[in-house]
This record gives sequence, structure tokens and C-alpha cells, in this order.
Amino acid sequence: MPVHLDQIDGVSILHLGDDENRFTLEWLDQVEAAIAQVADAAPGALVTVGDGRFYSNGLHLETLLDPEIGGTTYANRVEKLFATVMALPVPTVAAVNGHAFGAGAMLAIAHDFRLMNTEKGFFCFPEIDIKIPFSTGMAALIQAKTTPATANEAMTTGRRYNGPDAVDRGLVDTAVAPNDLIDAAKAIAAPLADKDPATLAAIKETMYATPLTALRE
Repeated sequence: MPVHLDQIDGVSILHLGDDENRFTLEWLDQVEAAIAQVADAAPGALVTVGDGRFYSNGLHLETLLDPEIGGTTYANRVEKLFATVMALPVPTVAAVNGHAFGAGAMLAIAHDFRLMNTEKGFFCFPEIDIKIPFSTGMAALIQAKTTPATANEAMTTGRRYNGPDAVDRGLVDTAVAPNDLIDAAKAIAAPLADKDPATLAAIKETMYATPLTALRE
């Protein structure tokens, strides 16, 4: 199933796909268009979720290494997506249905709230093991959303966290059974859907000024 956007009880549900949901150029086009649609329709609320074993497995390495595209150009576009989600003028909830690795975990952590499947999937920043250092923006994003101790452990060890462990470390807010994931995400998002977009955007820009500046540069 491709990337698509549903409306359920006043909440926009962005389905990221049913494969590994890597950040191909086509996938980025589709996700960016859907998020822009949600922003244009604000007020509202956004939930993102994968439909298979993965929330997202992160960067598409073939695209990253393609000399015709350029690794820096590609990385900048990915970081811009993180900034867009982080500063979106509507409440955002990541429903982490399965594996969230690397940039996929960063996408999740850019949301206002995060839920994770209790039964399957890992939340992981594997950069130390795949020998790809964090950019300044990516590091700032993770550090803005976690405690110093969690950021240190997650970023320097590549540990894989299951749902309960991710809750314990503050990487996600709660973990629920897979069949309850969307309903639990909607329960967080729906009561917040009437927040004033301009005010919410201004608050986020102030709260996250440092990571947003780093991601946008």
C-alpha cells in the first residue's frame, strides 16, 4: 500500500507505506505533499503510522550515494522534512507500529507525541554501527527530544529499544498493543485538534529554535 492520507474523526492519518518505508525521492515527494495538505487545512491533528513491519527503516542508501543526486542535497532534504514535522502548526503523533531505525526513528522523534507497539519492532539509532555520523541537525533533534542520558546511550551505542524499553528511556510516551495503536494515537490527537495553528507554530519555533535552525541550515 503506498503513502496515503485518511481522515478519521477529524484526525489526519498519514500512512507511510507497507514496506520498509525508506526515504526514497518518491516517498519523500508523497510524504511532503501529504504533510503540506494537513498544514494547509489547519487547525487539525496528524498521526503517522506504517502499515507493515516497519514504521520506517530510514535513509535510502542508494539515493544517498547516487552522485547525480548528491549526498548533501539528499541529506538536506531529509533534514528539512524533520524540521517541517517538528514545527508543524498542528499537534502530531507518531504511531510507531514496527521498526523505526535511523532517519525513521528521527522522523518519529520529531513528532510532539510518540506511541509504540508493545509486541514487535525496535526503536534504534544505528549510526555508530553503520559508520554514518549524525549531522549537527540530526543530533540537535534527538537531544531536544530526549534526556542527556538517553541521547548519550541511544546515539553512541546503537541500542535497539523495544516498546517498553523505549518508554522507560523516554523515547516514546507510551506503548500499547498493536491493535490499539491507531485508537490510542487518535485519543491523544483528537482533543488537541482545535489548537490555534499560528499560536502553536510560534510556540514550537521558540521551543525548538536550536534544532530547527540546525536542521534548516
